[in-house]
Amino acid sequence: MVQDVSFDVLDNNGNPVQVGAWRFAGEGQGLKVHLQAGVHADEIAGMLVLHLLMQRLKAAQAQGRIKGSVTVVPQANPFGIGQFCQGRIVGRYHDASGQNFNRGFDQSAARERPSTNVQQWQKKLVQLAAPADVMLDLHTDDEALPYLYVNRAFWPRGRDLAAAMKMDVAIIWDDGEDGSFEETIIAPWLRDGSADRHMAATLELRGQGDVSDRLAEQDAEGLYAWLCAYGVIDDAVTPSDWPVEAVEMGHMETILAPQPGVLIFEKELGDVVEQGQRFARILQRPGDPASEVVLHAEQTGRLVTRYRDRLIGQGMGVAKFTGTRQSRNWSGGLLDPN
Repeated sequence: MVQDVSFDVLDNNGNPVQVGAWRFAGEGQGLKVHLQAGVHADEIAGMLVLHLLMQRLKAAQAQGRIKGSVTVVPQANPFGIGQFCQGRIVGRYHDASGQNFNRGFDQSAARERPSTNVQQWQKKLVQLAAPADVMLDLHTDDEALPYLYVNRAFWPRGRDLAAAMKMDVAIIWDDGEDGSFEETIIAPWLRDGSADRHMAATLELRGQGDVSDRLAEQDAEGLYAWLCAYGVIDDAVTPSDWPVEAVEMGHMETILAPQPGVLIFEKELGDVVEQGQRFARILQRPGDPASEVVLHAEQTGRLVTRYRDRLIGQGMGVAKFTGTRQSRNWSGGLLDPN
């Protein structure tokens, strides 16, 4: 039987809302796995991936193939999923407080009595995942290649996961200090030196508009194959082999918009752009050619992410590139600090 491990939290009006969670447990004492999607509620792709994966897990459980347990939270955020503004979901930040939903998990988990509904939700989500040996958090970017975001403690073991998911890039990080869910879960492992017996990563499943049966089926199959290879499921499924470019976090180049305006990309995702080569331009005042600014690559690298909308504000992130040396703009912290 699939175990229902859903939990309730209170919404902004004080009414109970449920976070759906299910555990597929085997008979043995194998690894405990926690999979979740939608912490940022406007990142939809992982929700469909886990929905499809649950069907494979149910079949595997019925056949006695699951060695330990797999807990799945396919839509983790009960607050952001209902936040619509002018017909568009805005699920990265909590409307009522302005808090990034994927920040401050560490502080919430440490509170004996969380003081806000978001903190209560964060604490319960951490408590659900804390016993796991393996934690994978599914996200998406604006427009992006599929990429893995992984702490150095789990590299190069993470390459197998990235290859199984056909991810083009793996970004390796050391310190975040913003209390993301991944940071909070792995912190005890890093402190007690047990990271080599665990695995954790954030999977960026392309862009926010990349939601389809074809992509979701591919990703669900990749996850299932990796779980088999990692010893969680006893099934003869071989993960894909895929070239993965490993990049140090500090080598990633983020290009910010020097002015607001109409954003025109001249390069596609995955393109290699040489240092100094133009890749986009911003037209501030249509009708005035002098208001156009051309954007150039800081160093040679592959275009990994692009801003989704084609009207951008000053100071916003236009694109991110891989690099082979530390970015002159690097100051530590997360890839997306906000």
